[in-house]
Amino acid sequence: MPKVEVRKRLLVLEEIFHEGGPPRSDPHRRGAVLAVIRNPFAGRYEPEIQGFMDDLRPLGLEMAQQLAAALGGADRIEGYGKASLVGAAGELEHGALWHAPGGYAMREVLNGAKAIVPSAKKVGGAGARIDVPITHVNASYVRSHFDSIEVGLNDAPRADEMVVILAMTTGPRVHSRSGGLEASQIKGEDGLR
Repeated sequence: MPKVEVRKRLLVLEEIFHEGGPPRSDPHRRGAVLAVIRNPFAGRYEPEIQGFMDDLRPLGLEMAQQLAAALGGADRIEGYGKASLVGAAGELEHGALWHAPGGYAMREVLNGAKAIVPSAKKVGGAGARIDVPITHVNASYVRSHFDSIEVGLNDAPRADEMVVILAMTTGPRVHSRSGGLEASQIKGEDGLR
């Protein structure tokens, strides 16, 4: 399969002290790392594309390590998600190739997190933005960690590019009070509860 060609990367970090309620002394941190890569399948239909997932694995691992470190270390991460934006000469299925490399990379960096990594993907032009869904790393049903981060770049994806994205958070939403399963109640049996 073709070599992964990275044009640029972006690291986004947010510190949220309050959302109208009492300010926190330790802010909720949310971040994303984006890589703009050449889409080797742009402009044509290619029946066999799965091999590119293996080529993306090293990039996924590098991005997961960078993001976890930027948020204070893997032991602080409680939420995660992933996404991809595909340029107009590509197809949605090209973005789906990020599922395994992005998800497994975060699980490895986060010491075998159990929950499925939520994801989003779409085809869009330069400047397109995407909401990356986020859930708890060990139990998808922990409602306090249902979150998202909107990301994008003004000059990507170009028609022959893809933007691959990882997102992480350091805890629940800053003023979470919607009930449901709490992080302290996780059983860790199935990645759901």
